[in-house]
Amino acid sequence: MTDINARAKAIRLIALDVDGVMSDGCVVYGNNDEETKAFNIKDGLGIKLAQSAGIEVAIITGRTTSLLTRRANELGIKALIQGREDKLTALKELANSRDLNLAQCAYMGDDLPDLSAIITAGLGACPADAVADIKFHSDWISSVSGGRGAVRDLCEFILKAQGHWPSVLATYKS
Repeated sequence: MTDINARAKAIRLIALDVDGVMSDGCVVYGNNDEETKAFNIKDGLGIKLAQSAGIEVAIITGRTTSLLTRRANELGIKALIQGREDKLTALKELANSRDLNLAQCAYMGDDLPDLSAIITAGLGACPADAVADIKFHSDWISSVSGGRGAVRDLCEFILKAQGHWPSVLATYKS
């Protein structure tokens, strides 16, 4: 198996699940049948930092919600794939459309529908509170839970492995 830092250096695309990764996995319904989710602002900055380093960020989720379209637009995420339980097939299609091989793709998920994408991606990742089988098969496990900065943690790990972190810090020091 390849060194984890070498895997991270190769990443050009980060694909994310939503429930349990970008959010805490809770689905909250209001009285008027509206759905709400909480997204972590640190995750948003992590996504922006990865994008500014030339790493594309994509979302692949089994659910379909308009609030996710809004969040993706806010973050400049162009590849929003909703309503897809076949995460690996969606990841392969996404990689092919960008002329990338799967070794250049990271995938972060938290539960069994994400398993094949995690196993096959160049860097399979999960939050600290992912289910046991996902943790077992992941190359990298965040120290924090989904919806609590796990995406930021992954972005920062990849940026550091690729040598981008000093320039990120320099931007905020001046």
